[in-house]
Amino acid sequence: MRTIATIAELRAELDSERAAGRTVGFVPTMGYLHDGHASLMRAARADTDVVVASIFVNPLQFGVGEDLDAYPRDLARDTELAGAAGVDLLFTPSVDEMYPRPVLTTVSVAEVSEGLEGAARPTHFAGVATVVAKLFAIVGPCRAYFGAKDFQQIAVVRRMAHDLSFPVEVVACPTAREPDGLAMSSRNVYLTPAERAAAPVVHTALRSGAAAIAAGERDPAAVRDLMAQIITAEPLAELDYTAVVDADSFTVPDPLVGNLRLLAAVRFGRARLIDNVGVTV
Repeated sequence: MRTIATIAELRAELDSERAAGRTVGFVPTMGYLHDGHASLMRAARADTDVVVASIFVNPLQFGVGEDLDAYPRDLARDTELAGAAGVDLLFTPSVDEMYPRPVLTTVSVAEVSEGLEGAARPTHFAGVATVVAKLFAIVGPCRAYFGAKDFQQIAVVRRMAHDLSFPVEVVACPTAREPDGLAMSSRNVYLTPAERAAAPVVHTALRSGAAAIAAGERDPAAVRDLMAQIITAEPLAELDYTAVVDADSFTVPDPLVGNLRLLAAVRFGRARLIDNVGVTV
């Protein structure tokens, strides 16, 4: 594996690989890698000839008072994990490399970005869409791999890539979980032992909502309230939201029908955890 820090070098390297007939797989990350990231890299390794992963903590997607400065970082460990997962090129640009001048151009995706995470973090998805558009422009034609834990983010990125005609196939990979069901996340490091023990309640609530739908419940409010009740019964959990939406449009079908996604966001002390599961009616 080679580490590349400049846009020009990465672009030249990938253009050369494609000119030789090789396909490119891309895994964008903010670092502090875990096995969820590694699973994306392994999927790219299995599907494509050249695997590039990026590590960049993007300031545009952090709001005022969020954890930009405290966001966990460990480049030496990340480099080791990426190499073991089959990455060929590790792109590690500085903020100055990505944003050499103040950013006057931003990308926003209406509708799909406006509820849930978009409502809770109003500037977040514009920051995500802008940096991913920039990374897609740098990497060029590829398959890009994202984890399903950030399901609304995938919907935003997929719509952005389609609307702007990027030559990129956006691939959603299953959420990587701990043995007790907790979705893997770089922010899990913030959890105290007691909070870590309580955190699987989020996945439990989502599975209970999906089971209720499978058993015939078609009222979105009833499913949302069931999940909320399970989470709020945990004293260490502070509920942001529960929701059940159409997986593509993020509208709420009533009655529930089609390809659905159940989502939740919950705070445990310093950590704000998100998770989701899918169900089809």
